[in-house]
Amino acid sequence: MSRLPFEVLLALRYLRPKRTFVSTITLISIIGVMLGVAVLMVVISVMTGFDRQLRDKILGFDAHLKVTMEDVPIREHEGPMSVIASNRYVKGVAPFVTGPVMVKTQPIQGSAKMVFPMIRGIDPKVERNVSALLSSIVDGTNDVRGNGILVGHEFALNLKVRVGDRLSLYSARDIEKWDEIVKKSRGKEELQEGLLPTEFEIRGIFDMGYYDFNAQFVICSLANAQDLYGLEDSVQGLMIMLHEPDKAQQVRDELGRLLGRSYLIKTWEEEHAYILDALIVEKNVMFYLLFFIMIVAAFGITSALITFVVQKTREIGILKALGASSRQIMAIFFSQSLLVGLLGVTAGFGFGMLAISYRNEFLLFLRRATGFELFPAKIYQFTELPALVDPGDITMICGGSLVICVLAGLFPAWNAGRLKPVEALRHE
Repeated sequence: MSRLPFEVLLALRYLRPKRTFVSTITLISIIGVMLGVAVLMVVISVMTGFDRQLRDKILGFDAHLKVTMEDVPIREHEGPMSVIASNRYVKGVAPFVTGPVMVKTQPIQGSAKMVFPMIRGIDPKVERNVSALLSSIVDGTNDVRGNGILVGHEFALNLKVRVGDRLSLYSARDIEKWDEIVKKSRGKEELQEGLLPTEFEIRGIFDMGYYDFNAQFVICSLANAQDLYGLEDSVQGLMIMLHEPDKAQQVRDELGRLLGRSYLIKTWEEEHAYILDALIVEKNVMFYLLFFIMIVAAFGITSALITFVVQKTREIGILKALGASSRQIMAIFFSQSLLVGLLGVTAGFGFGMLAISYRNEFLLFLRRATGFELFPAKIYQFTELPALVDPGDITMICGGSLVICVLAGLFPAWNAGRLKPVEALRHE
């Protein structure tokens, strides 16, 4: 004999499909809950994956902290570097020079192409301590000695260049000189002076897994970048890598006291706040909007139970006449909504995990079938759709969905519990 309460036994019995209209509505309700849970899991996991992977990609190219001086370069940067390196949380520190340049290709045939990326000068000896750039080469080498240069994967594709090709670079300083030459020669038939670009050879192609970095940056040696911007031995700033990125704010305060007010220190969160904050807002908005799917599914449960109460009015009257209390009658319908919720949430969890596991294969199939790319890298910055299953998010989704499903049976259960035996059997 079963040890389950009779309320649960009746709920299980009434849930068995009997090819009735109520059973069809119940099945639709379960499917609705399943789809709601699965969609929420996929969307929230993808948003969480975007956030985590974006942080990893940013920290693979940009440092946790950047030290600069307002409107002037840092002279004799070895002193500040030694002070920074002495901090217990600092893993590495490296100088950098960065700025906009004009790049012109030198094709054997056809017309030249021009783009305006950012150039970054690095010191290969210490760059590995602050970024994953030199270990992200997918073609060629990471040698930037002499007039060697590294370009991103998307940059190479857009300009149709490869390892061994040569590029002409004009810095902002060169363009200013050219503007002065044009002004001096205005009104004359020919320019009295010419401005020759600096030529670089592509030694390697890197892939940081982030579209903006791959398309908008070219890398050269620190000495070449200093020459392009006329900095001599000065640098524009120092990049700092920490053992723990979460300590960035604390380390900034400590270094600020040691270096003085003349130095400006920015954390990686401040540098990229507009992207990170936008992702958090989007994730929260998507969560609240998509949770209404569960409310729609809950209306299906309510509709099924209301119809079921009407159909089982006679049985409810008999149970009450035999001594069943209003609470026991209500428990029957609460048990039904709970069982529908458990079935829907469990199926939704399984379907959601399956969809997350095969998300990229599904997107690839859709792209081949329709020719339309749902998540273009130029917009979303990633070559593959990231996802991260956070146990806290999954618990909130499944738990919240189950609570909504149980609450969906509140009104039908209350309506059934308040029926009086005489009224329930009057028309029988």
